[in-house]
Amino acid sequence: MVGQLEDRVAVITGAGEGIGRGIANAFVKEGAKVVIAELNQNLGAAAEDDLGADAFFVHTDVSIKEDNERMIAAAIKKWGTVDILVNNAWGGGEISRVESKSPELLAHGLNVGFLGPLWAMIAAHPVMKNNGYGRIVNLCSLNGVNAHMGTVEYNSAKEALRSATRTVAREWAPLGITANIICPAAKSASFFRVMKQFPELIAAADTANPMGRMGDCEEDIGPVAVFLASEGSGYVTGNTLFADGGSHINGSSWAPDLGE
Repeated sequence: MVGQLEDRVAVITGAGEGIGRGIANAFVKEGAKVVIAELNQNLGAAAEDDLGADAFFVHTDVSIKEDNERMIAAAIKKWGTVDILVNNAWGGGEISRVESKSPELLAHGLNVGFLGPLWAMIAAHPVMKNNGYGRIVNLCSLNGVNAHMGTVEYNSAKEALRSATRTVAREWAPLGITANIICPAAKSASFFRVMKQFPELIAAADTANPMGRMGDCEEDIGPVAVFLASEGSGYVTGNTLFADGGSHINGSSWAPDLGE
């Protein structure tokens, strides 16, 4: 059986672990060739080894404009084109009140979560325009939609990216390029790193979910990304899909105790 992404070339940022790795696994199973754009050398190399000949690791710091350009160029050099771009990478943060955030943390959040994906989209634009075909999938968050406490740098970057994605969708629609957003709820590596500060919230996140669980990176988020990356989504653009077990319906009731 021919996969939904047979012979398509996809660049996925932060594909060494978590949701990015889950999407990479799902893409390869559907026939795609995948560039693993990853900051962590060990994770990137391990993903390349595990996924085999259809995967290629490019060391990438998405907070640097030139690195985003380089990962697109590497994909074109390796496989001749870029059909799909998935902006997933996140550089971590902390749970703390707005007034305690440092300028460095705020700038880092915006560089990784907003400017990096924007630079990547701009870098992919020429080849997608030339092909008359492109699929952009950006990972955003319910944290931004619902304004969760403690993560203002993350929330702000993700909501800025949602707005930019819709603008890209509008401007590039005549070119055959679609741009959509996934707001996932999954137990990713970054989820556990953040929740390490407040481990009681892990169970609370499951309880607050209408389906009673946080999702799996590959089994629950991967298929949604596959659809948005496929030819079947050609008339879908500028949308936010909530792959979250229904968490967005009434918002989230859990919150960290940040003190006074």
